[in-house]
This record gives sequence, C-alpha cells and structure tokens, in this order.
Amino acid sequence: MTHHGRLPLPEGEMAWRFSRSSGAGGQHVNSTDTRVELIWSLDDSSVLSESQKELVRRRLSNRLVDGTITVVSSQYRSQHRNREAARVRLEDLVSAAIVPPKTRRPTRPSRASRQRRIDAKKRRGSLKQGRSGSWD
Repeated sequence: MTHHGRLPLPEGEMAWRFSRSSGAGGQHVNSTDTRVELIWSLDDSSVLSESQKELVRRRLSNRLVDGTITVVSSQYRSQHRNREAARVRLEDLVSAAIVPPKTRRPTRPSRASRQRRIDAKKRRGSLKQGRSGSWD
C-alpha cells in the first residue's frame, strides 16, 4: 500500500470529461470547463486482483454503471484542482471497498449487563403484575 492507505490508480485507466460547472458564478464560470468527470472502469483495471474486484463490485454496486465508476468534482475554479479532487475521491472509494471485512469475535455479556437485564425484566414483570387485580 502507499501513503495513508490510499491505492494509487494508474492515470491510464481513467477517462476524463470536462464541462462547465452549473450554478452561480461570474464571467469566468461561463467560459471555462472546470467541472470534471472521472470515469474509471473496474473490469479493465490492472491494479486489483479478481477477489478485490469482486469486493468492489459488491460494495460499490450502487455506484457502478456498466462496470464503471464515475466521480464528479466541480468544487474548485481550476480544472486541475477538480481533477485532483476527483482522483482522490475515486482512490478513496476503491481503497475503502477493498478493505477485507473484519471477522467478528464472539464476546460474552458482562456480569453487570446480565444483572441489568434481569433487573429490567423483574421491574417489567412486577409492573405488569400490578395491572391485573381489581380497582377497589
């Protein structure tokens, strides 16, 4: 792995699309293609193993369209910074998706928590018991 656990994806596997950002802005915003769309194909990626691809497929199924993931950034006024931002987001997404699931170790309830549970059951029981009986 690389610095702070982010998986670097090769530039060659990314397709870029540029367009004008929507929303408010001055003269600059109307003439520059600062909004970037980064399209990355999971199947064509060479950096992931088959099992990792499977994990990504399962975990990012809601983001995948025809086996590709699209990340959009129009946060910054410069195309370069938006490209960086989109790339980082994609790498974060994919990196998070290939972390193997943690195995769950069974634990036993503590003595105190067992006691609390019993006490609550007793309270509840006596409350219900109090409901029956006549209203003399």
